Amino acid sequence: MRWSYKNRRYVETTKFSACHILALDECLDGKKHVELKMDQALLLIHNELLGTNLTVYWNSERCYHCLPQVLGSVSGSGKPGKPSVAPVAVSTQHTSILQLNDTLEEREVCRLKYKFGEFGNYSLLVKPVHNAVNETACDLVVNKKPVDSNLPVYIALLVVLAVIIAVCFLRFLLSLDDFNNWISKAINSRETDRLINSELGSPSRAGLFGDDAQPEVWRPSVVPPRLRCVDTFRGLALILMVFVNYGGGKYWYFKHASWNGLTVADLVFPWFVFIMGSSVFLSMNSILQRGCTKFRLLGKVAWRSFLLICIGIIIVNPNYCLGPLSWDKVRIPGVLQRLGVTYFVVAVLELPFAKPVPESCVSERRCPSLQDITSSWPQWLVILMLESVWLALTFFLPVPGCPTGYLGPGGIGDLGEFPNCTGGAAGYIDRLLLGDDHIYQHPSSTVLYHTTVAYDPEGILGTINSIVMAFLGVQGLISVVLTKVSENEGFVPVNKNLWSISYVTTLSSFAFFILLILYPIVDVKGLWTGSPFYYPGMNSILVYVGHEVFKNYFPFQWRLQDNQSHKEHLVQNLVATALWVLIAYVLYRKKVFWKI
Repeated sequence: MRWSYKNRRYVETTKFSACHILALDECLDGKKHVELKMDQALLLIHNELLGTNLTVYWNSERCYHCLPQVLGSVSGSGKPGKPSVAPVAVSTQHTSILQLNDTLEEREVCRLKYKFGEFGNYSLLVKPVHNAVNETACDLVVNKKPVDSNLPVYIALLVVLAVIIAVCFLRFLLSLDDFNNWISKAINSRETDRLINSELGSPSRAGLFGDDAQPEVWRPSVVPPRLRCVDTFRGLALILMVFVNYGGGKYWYFKHASWNGLTVADLVFPWFVFIMGSSVFLSMNSILQRGCTKFRLLGKVAWRSFLLICIGIIIVNPNYCLGPLSWDKVRIPGVLQRLGVTYFVVAVLELPFAKPVPESCVSERRCPSLQDITSSWPQWLVILMLESVWLALTFFLPVPGCPTGYLGPGGIGDLGEFPNCTGGAAGYIDRLLLGDDHIYQHPSSTVLYHTTVAYDPEGILGTINSIVMAFLGVQGLISVVLTKVSENEGFVPVNKNLWSISYVTTLSSFAFFILLILYPIVDVKGLWTGSPFYYPGMNSILVYVGHEVFKNYFPFQWRLQDNQSHKEHLVQNLVATALWVLIAYVLYRKKVFWKI
């Protein structure tokens, strides 16, 4: 018996003859009702094949080499023209791959690939082809148009763009003498108000916009004590981190990739690490110029690293969601823990060779352009040794029950052959040294790959590449070679969970070019002050710890009217993120900075 899939047709309609949408429950097998959630659509499978039961399998296009998952089953039609109908909910985040098999003979009836829309209503018509022998047609019908779930993001971007344009226009007006004179005359005409305020002891506004007043515009000094672009970039990464940690409107591209690949959420932490590494040299140079000894500086580095690790374990620990924290469930790795270890190693690596930068190099820029690289060959030698350790452990460490050098997600990936091998050597080392209960319990790979073992993206082996990233500049060519410009087919795919070397070099390249753009704009030409990102960048530890501690408190979170609405989640997350920018600005104005 030969089965073929004839003519995949996409028909848009508002009415279906076999089963009207308004009377759907009367036609469904077993009166089953499907309640749609966020990022889901309703698919009605109509089986007109006489006596042929169908099993429906589903897979996501983004799930690499995954086992198809059973989505539902449909009984065979009892009479010609009266199909059996079964409703199923399908994901709308990525393109879906549907496969219908004959349940009894386990043969493929038809297979199609389609990108469903959120809250859309679709029908899949499975029927024999007239005037043909043993041929089946599968037609997809759109009963109800989906909603545009990305519309709130577009509106938010337009609002942000409008605010930026308004602020730039206002700054332009303030730079005009005629506009300042007009404001000055308007304010000076309020003589009575000034006299009353003077009698009440209020601060006089005279001179604020006087004839000689100029708008307060930040301009870099000849030798800035602190590179403003570094704090701006740090603040940018931090604000993105706060937004995605708060949920990012529940959009998939604001969440971490399930395994290989990059999303917006995968950019922020590596950028933070890159900026931290860039700041090590700048801060050491400043401290040494003030006469601090290297031994005393080592003590400061060790103390700061210790505090970062303690704050990460005690205060910012995701295992609090499992109940009161106890020693047998505490998560040992984490974001701040990795930052602490990375900072300590990179600082200790730099400290023995650190020297105050000569004044001629700072003011006159007469030092050779490659001096910072050629003079750091001992550090580069250590970094190459660390990377060799990562490569050796990742690709040659025997892992029980797993192929050597495995980089996959486990679960249903790789056709389900290695379900308990999530992360290969990286996961094995963490479970061996730290134990299953002391690492992250809900890795991003559970979403698509249905993994069941614990895996920590901030684990021990990945910390090596975190150290490498803090030391790197731009290595774009390496990324191209390692990945083959492919998400899954490269020698070492870009993978945030593993902190693969291709991930590190790719994100280092992005960070380098961002700094390359920010430096002349912010520090050299003074075209942009870095606002509003500069303010959280100056108080990064406080903002990060604060947003983690207070994320479940009002006004950072409130009860939503519709918990399955992207729009409401996006508004809540944007408001919460903006509040932390405002808090950072107020603290900056009050000169309150939390430094460790």
